[in-house]
Amino acid sequence: MVVGTSASSSASPRPQFIASTGNTNTPLIGNSDVEQVVVPDRTSWKNLFSYMGPGFLVSIAYIDPGNFETDLQSGAQHKYELLWIILLASSAALLIQSMAANLGVVTGKHLAEHCRNEYPSATNFILWFIAEIAIVACDIPEVIGTAFALNMLFNIPVWIGVLLTGLSTLILLALQQYGVRKLEFLIAFLVFTIAACFFAELGYAKPVAKEVLKGLFVPELKGSGATGLAISLLGAMVMPHNLFLHSALVLSRKIPRSVRGIKEACRFYLIESAFALMVAFLINVSVISVSGAVCNSSNLNAEDQMSCQDLDLNKASFLLRNVLGKWSSKLFGVALLASGQSSTITGTYAGQYVMQGFLDLRLEPWIRNMLTRCLAIVPSLIVAVIGGSAGAGKLIIIASMILSFELPFALIPLLNHIQVVGKVFLGILGFSGMAVYLVGIAYLVLRKNNKATNLLALTALESRQTANEQGNASIGSLPREDIVSMQLPQRTSAVDLD
Repeated sequence: MVVGTSASSSASPRPQFIASTGNTNTPLIGNSDVEQVVVPDRTSWKNLFSYMGPGFLVSIAYIDPGNFETDLQSGAQHKYELLWIILLASSAALLIQSMAANLGVVTGKHLAEHCRNEYPSATNFILWFIAEIAIVACDIPEVIGTAFALNMLFNIPVWIGVLLTGLSTLILLALQQYGVRKLEFLIAFLVFTIAACFFAELGYAKPVAKEVLKGLFVPELKGSGATGLAISLLGAMVMPHNLFLHSALVLSRKIPRSVRGIKEACRFYLIESAFALMVAFLINVSVISVSGAVCNSSNLNAEDQMSCQDLDLNKASFLLRNVLGKWSSKLFGVALLASGQSSTITGTYAGQYVMQGFLDLRLEPWIRNMLTRCLAIVPSLIVAVIGGSAGAGKLIIIASMILSFELPFALIPLLNHIQVVGKVFLGILGFSGMAVYLVGIAYLVLRKNNKATNLLALTALESRQTANEQGNASIGSLPREDIVSMQLPQRTSAVDLD
């Protein structure tokens, strides 16, 4: 995949993304009016502005509805204890996203194309299938987030909002004829508006700085559900499809094909990615801090306490009440709608690159989007009808966990160029961990009980009857001396009634 290698072609309009198919070049994302960004062949910091764009487009996935949902629940349930996951995931994201960008810059091909050239057909097909599942799992939070936004703005039931998300994405794709960059700028502006509100809310919530810093740098996994939320936070931050996306987006720039030009491109893409991911990191930290401070406040009213016990996107607008007053629900809904729809665009692009790279197959963007969206709508609709908004919120957590487990299938091919010693080391660690994991499960499943355990009778009368029948008065009738002094609820029995 080579974009505009001749200097003479820079003056004429060219498709932004080119996919090689046989002996012809066809646009990967159909928009023949978009000119390729040509980087001047000079040594200057002004070139940085020519590279700005791909990193920010990728960073939208780090502040999508899935991130908001996991952040809100993390803060409400565990206060600041899981902030270290955000720091760890953001650091890892900067490393692997810069590697994905470097792969595209140096080779002129994106990650999916490299997989097609590197692996056999069967392995290549499996990797493509796993990547498609990741894209669908990423689309589920966008569907539910959009449905929640429509509920806040227009009081549309969540399940109807799920159905309308298919239509909303078609409208968004139709608006791209006015320029993807302008549309993305507008959506990013709306998303950062809600980020500014959370930053402002920090002044009202007043989280204890010492506790926030401790949560960032002292790893802890305490309490029920902490492990599941930690996995969801990781999956919502570092998404597998972002690696395919970033390695392809950098090909929209025509850089000088010299050692100096390539090194400069890699350096500037690293700076751009670091800045974009830093903004996303601060947004996620602020959301968790606001949720943790407000939901763990001692002067919270009864209604807000109930919301904090099972906090989801549909109930979170009260967190911004100090900043926005009665408009908190509407503005939060607008930003949530923008977040979900902007993530839809990145998911559509990633799906195009994945399909073209692995299978050398290209679909129209609206067809591609509708296929992915329909697969995401089905589980979202079922859960929304049966479980309501609470069930839909839990589905976002599950989808984020799926993304976390699928990350190695995109990360390992990206690391395919590291030294043999590193591969062996990573392989030993990976297989050892997996072996311990499987052995532990097998032990719990296959082990036999040491001895049979008698069931305790429900009442003292039944217990005595069982003891008399079996000739053993000690079964189920003697109190446990180690817990007899504990203040436990007393059960009324038939003997007490007599």
